[in-house]
Amino acid sequence: MTRLSGLRRGRRRRPVRIALAVSAALAVAAVASAFHQPLRELDPNARQASSEVAGNEIIGIRTFEPSADLRVDADLEYAVADDGTILTLDVCRPAASAIAGTKAAVVSVHGGSWARGDKANADWRNVCLWLASEGFVAASVNYRLVPDAVYPAQIDDVAAAVAWLREPAQLERFGIDPARIGAFGGSAGGHLVSLLGTLGEGSLDAGSRVAAVAELSGPVGLGLPELDADAASEWLRGIVGEFLACEPGAADEACPQAIDASATAHVDPTDPPFFIGHAESEVVPLAQSQRLADTLGASAVEVELAVVPGEAHSIGILDEGLRERVAAFLHAHLG
Repeated sequence: MTRLSGLRRGRRRRPVRIALAVSAALAVAAVASAFHQPLRELDPNARQASSEVAGNEIIGIRTFEPSADLRVDADLEYAVADDGTILTLDVCRPAASAIAGTKAAVVSVHGGSWARGDKANADWRNVCLWLASEGFVAASVNYRLVPDAVYPAQIDDVAAAVAWLREPAQLERFGIDPARIGAFGGSAGGHLVSLLGTLGEGSLDAGSRVAAVAELSGPVGLGLPELDADAASEWLRGIVGEFLACEPGAADEACPQAIDASATAHVDPTDPPFFIGHAESEVVPLAQSQRLADTLGASAVEVELAVVPGEAHSIGILDEGLRERVAAFLHAHLG
């Protein structure tokens, strides 16, 4: 059983070497296990596990119909967090006869205001199956939720999932090429994969680094000046405050983790290519995605920004046309 020390660390404004932190945590697992808290499963209740796409309208990812030959390995343990939480993911794979040789992998991270959502709710299972239908090994990840856990627990968990996929046992089991691992997320999951992509520096084929990031509707700039400039709603300010364990509207000096948790604060030229999708009039201000795209571009990081009409959010905009664009981006950068 893999036990992680939680990967908690003091972070600077510059990118941390998150891959090294994960590797170090794995190396000391045996020592850490002597001091662990009682194990507990991460089991969101029905309300917590609901999708961030509200209602029953058939939009976005709900328009995808998976074939029956896709394979799902559910509830695989990828780590035990420092608070004793057992962390699991689902792996969705192409049909056994579909592709020979090693395959690219995509870590899929659900949304839900960092406080709800689940890897296996109907919408995110469909994301997992859609990625598998494109020939990827998709790992749909559960992570600890607010209020039981606050930042940086969520990014620690997602980073641990990437590191787990790169373990020799998983590379062999699922036929993954360790140099071809990307990440996809929506809403809070879009924030987490953006942070995953911008934290760390150097090689994209080791530890928890990823070779491509595709995110939809992520609130990626959590500092007060950015939220003010974007006329962020009280709702958004409230969930950001809960996620960061800060008073909503607190100045950055009183809530330094707001900058630490902002992908825009960590961009550098070693970051992987990004695909960013956003709706014009949705609940997360479009300016959040535009600023991230501009910041990436200013650092010579390849970035594609897709702005779609309407008010749909996250994977609610992932209709056939956008799925084609995201898939083309992932294939271009992961093979």
